[in-house]
Amino acid sequence: MKLLLLLITALLFFQTGKCQNPGMVMPAFELLAKYPNIRDFTLSSSGEEGYFSLQSPLGEISVISMIRYENNRWQEPEIVSFSGNYKDTEPFLSPDGLKLYFASNRPLNDSVKEAKDYDIWVVERKDRHQKWGAPMNLGKPVNTEYNEFYPSVTLKNNLYFTCDAPGTKGKDDIFFCRWTNNRYEPPVSLSESVNTDGFEFNSYVSPDESFIIFSGYNRTDGFGSGDLYISFSDGNQNWCKAANLGEQINSKSLDYCPFVDLKTNTLYFTSKRSSIAEVNDFQSITEVVSEIEKYENGFSRIYKVAFKETFSRLKNVAP
Repeated sequence: MKLLLLLITALLFFQTGKCQNPGMVMPAFELLAKYPNIRDFTLSSSGEEGYFSLQSPLGEISVISMIRYENNRWQEPEIVSFSGNYKDTEPFLSPDGLKLYFASNRPLNDSVKEAKDYDIWVVERKDRHQKWGAPMNLGKPVNTEYNEFYPSVTLKNNLYFTCDAPGTKGKDDIFFCRWTNNRYEPPVSLSESVNTDGFEFNSYVSPDESFIIFSGYNRTDGFGSGDLYISFSDGNQNWCKAANLGEQINSKSLDYCPFVDLKTNTLYFTSKRSSIAEVNDFQSITEVVSEIEKYENGFSRIYKVAFKETFSRLKNVAP
């Protein structure tokens, strides 16, 4: 009976998209536990496709992979058709699921084999049953001689991303490019309500642009090296002062790469948190290895949390 209860608990614990304990951060995908360095995550509106970056511990390798929900379970991941030669990372599906944006250091054309700085790229497909086409660089004014990372695209096709260009508010800022007359306007750094003189990065923006969630590094109100923050907008790029998502979500370690599944009110994010105790009483190598291989062991892994209650609370107190 005890074993049966443990199995049922584990099943509920890892059931993707259905947070059984509102407000409790949980591992998101059991089948990804064997991969120690997962960097980010995006999910289709249907909940049937998930994309993420699979990396080596030091980031020398970074490929975009996908998982598909079939036969009532998530299937084993596979590398997407366009990835595997360069450092591809931070995929983001457009709201209609027909474009996949990502960051890459790949060269601008096939005749040049050397990697370059990170730009934002996109692949397209005609429908969700078709394969992705060839990667296309978004070009100027989005991409520059500096690094552009972590794209997030809205219903209006507006683009938000991270850039480390000098002369802005901080070391990394979150930028916004408005889509007008079938082209992007020059990027604008978001206001001081979001950006500071430090590092702001990895922003998820809701499809209607009513809120943004991003990582802020080493802020005075933070709980660790990098925390998740939220800011709300009136729809005209007037963002309220960002609020920390709180210690129930953030940890003392790096928390980053947010994505919200609005269908299930689930916040997904990447974290390097660890639950391994500093003082233990190990009796065997097997016990040591078992502890090291825990999901919450300091490696970069995907977590999830029911987000409706936290979202409502912070929205109600937003200025």
